[in-house]
Amino acid sequence: MKPSLQLRISQNLTMTPQLQQAIRLLQLSSLELQMEIQNALESNMMLEVEEDEEEELHYDNEVSPAASEETVELELKNDIGNNDIPDELPVDTAWDDIYDGNLNYDTTAAMGGNDNLENREIKELSLADHLLWQLNLMPLCENDKAIAITIIDVLDKDGYLTCTLEDILPMLNDEMGAGIDELKAVLRLIQTMEPTGIGSRDLKECLALQLAQYKLDTPWLEEAKHLVTTHMDLLASHDYNQLTRKMSLDRGQLSEVVALIQTLNPRPGSTVQNESIQYIIPDVYVKKVRGHWRVELNSDSTPRLRINSKYANMIKRADQSPENNSLKEHLQEARWLIKSLQSRSETLLKVATSIVQRQRPFLEYGDEAMKPLVLHDIANELGMHESTISRVTTRKYMHTPRGIFELKYFFSSHVNTDDGGSASSTAIRAVIKKLVAEEDTHKPFSDSKIAKILGDQGVKVARRTVAKYREAMAIPPSNERKRLI
Repeated sequence: MKPSLQLRISQNLTMTPQLQQAIRLLQLSSLELQMEIQNALESNMMLEVEEDEEEELHYDNEVSPAASEETVELELKNDIGNNDIPDELPVDTAWDDIYDGNLNYDTTAAMGGNDNLENREIKELSLADHLLWQLNLMPLCENDKAIAITIIDVLDKDGYLTCTLEDILPMLNDEMGAGIDELKAVLRLIQTMEPTGIGSRDLKECLALQLAQYKLDTPWLEEAKHLVTTHMDLLASHDYNQLTRKMSLDRGQLSEVVALIQTLNPRPGSTVQNESIQYIIPDVYVKKVRGHWRVELNSDSTPRLRINSKYANMIKRADQSPENNSLKEHLQEARWLIKSLQSRSETLLKVATSIVQRQRPFLEYGDEAMKPLVLHDIANELGMHESTISRVTTRKYMHTPRGIFELKYFFSSHVNTDDGGSASSTAIRAVIKKLVAEEDTHKPFSDSKIAKILGDQGVKVARRTVAKYREAMAIPPSNERKRLI
């Protein structure tokens, strides 16, 4: 075969840098978007925060039976600032006369925050730090202190000893010559520290250590100690009939003993953990105004950006110097970012409005009125791809009169009903939770009984489906929900 040249014409779909940026911004959460904007403000001289308070981007949605199926036109009330750039950009000053090469941005001011004490991060206090602080106050020799530090290092976050003393022994220095007896003595010393119950090897020992701190005249104290040390397995399985027989108590007396045990903390180490609180910033606000549901974006989560006209006026059209080209590149990047943010806001508002239209019963009556909804429904209504709807609803939150929910919360599968309709899985979970809350604690509903009750209401749900929903809501099975009173 002879080598030859051939021309072929084909069409391929490619993603432009602008489209890639828009997609990336679309899937960012509020906190990540603020960090992205702050980085852009620090790296691009053409960008600045909009100081003037303009009319917020909002959308009035009259959700009524007659208007819920109508397409409501979106009103956008913001300008991206391109009109601030004049056609002619004359400049009669040198670059070095204006640009000093040291652009500093106040992070707190740029993001609209305040330097209050409650906004400052504090060092997290771990359980090990708390125990080491107490250890340093004790008059111990170097060997005992080294053993105590080793034991503290192997405690889990709840304060339990995660390994045996025989396993700790090889961790110590051979020159110390420590044995099991020394480790037991130091462990007993650690178990005297606060919070009470630290250093326990199991739940039985943890509860016993806490009961030992009670006053001797505490009612039912001896019975509680006997129950914890001897019949802990029966208490865990809620077998109250055997407990009453083996402890020679009636149900009323046993309930007093169990009430005393319930005042103890099975995870003492959790009381010391000082974890930083992660606050959720809602992206969308939903409220009812004069009988109509109103949807609007949270302007605080996305600062308004605009083109800095002062730097834009420095651009010379016919100048091809590196400085002028750099200004042009910064200007183009700034325009792309502003348009991408505008597109993100529009898409988020459209999706949130469509969700509110379809889930109006939930806003009015609660979880039990939640309607079945999937991504495909919103995608068809707005003419978007399902992947776009998925990006918009992930890690985006809606503030409603019933609380703050992730947009994903409003999407759920459906279960067929006897009348040919469908029920949302979220609504079924709410019904199961309500049934468990109202059940007789002496004879709680089994999963089969709950499935039968739902079937009587017209919702066909299998027993294993009820069990799956119950476990997802962290509701224990019926035998563990049984109570004495």
